[in-house]
Amino acid sequence: MSSNELLQARIRTLRYEAEGVLSVELIPAQGTHFPRFDPGAHVDLHLPNGLTRSYSLLNSCDEVDRYVLGILSDRQSRGGSRYVHENFRCGITLPVGVPRNHFALDDSAESTVLIAGGIGITPILCMYRRLREAGKAVRLVYCSRSRAQAAFLDELAMLGGDIHLHFDDENGGQPFDLAGYFKQQPRTIHAYCCGPVVMLNAFEAACHASGIEHVHVERFAADQAAVQAPKNGYTVELAKSGKTLDVPAGKTLLETLLEAGIEVEYSCAEGICGACETRVLGGCPEHRDSVLSAAEKASGKTMMICVSAAKSGTLVLDL
Repeated sequence: MSSNELLQARIRTLRYEAEGVLSVELIPAQGTHFPRFDPGAHVDLHLPNGLTRSYSLLNSCDEVDRYVLGILSDRQSRGGSRYVHENFRCGITLPVGVPRNHFALDDSAESTVLIAGGIGITPILCMYRRLREAGKAVRLVYCSRSRAQAAFLDELAMLGGDIHLHFDDENGGQPFDLAGYFKQQPRTIHAYCCGPVVMLNAFEAACHASGIEHVHVERFAADQAAVQAPKNGYTVELAKSGKTLDVPAGKTLLETLLEAGIEVEYSCAEGICGACETRVLGGCPEHRDSVLSAAEKASGKTMMICVSAAKSGTLVLDL
């Protein structure tokens, strides 16, 4: 199935999971099956207000008759999560993108540590379930400002295992000590984290200080420095359409393409979902996304056209 293909889904249930957190259960609108997915995957919801937003899948990967999402009503919402919380009703149908995964779980690892912050529990829950079912060695740390804001605690309790819950308000307002925690972990573990930017930065620093090499992160908020429009202009050649466009300083590549009538797939426009990944046929991209690995960025074979640009000269894209 093409990554551009849309599924028709129906909202079967909406459920209160914690303060500000709603779970949305989707079923196939035509009574068929959904495509399978792997832990860490997300789907794009194409909302009736014209926005497209990405949300992680949290249910079992063995279920092809439903997708379950956990959606936080974000105070900084640009219209996506607010729309979901205020307008979703059971029975509504909407287009949903096929699952994509830039936060893939290596379930062959001998030992895994999963760190979740707030709504970051959604992909982590799916990973934890898979590893528990496979009998793998896995530890989970789930952090939240308070117990009332922590979603899916009942599901975690049913899964059992090595779970540590940390609520800031029950610990003198102090966040979890990631640096101290990872000093006690073997360097060979695979470490995963999904949460707010502050936690992700602390997680990466703690893993680096402890010499842990297998480090994986999933961001649901962009680095604000990355989403600033580039200060230098450049040229982009579109191999398929035969067009050449000038991208002026202060404007993103995505904005330039859309203004020129070029149809491209995109969602977050912040370099965190991977929807706009495009093949680079020539030139040197300036990567500003939070999706591609360091090796993928160094190869220069693809780029996220919503935030990334050209280091200089001309880019040639497979568009």
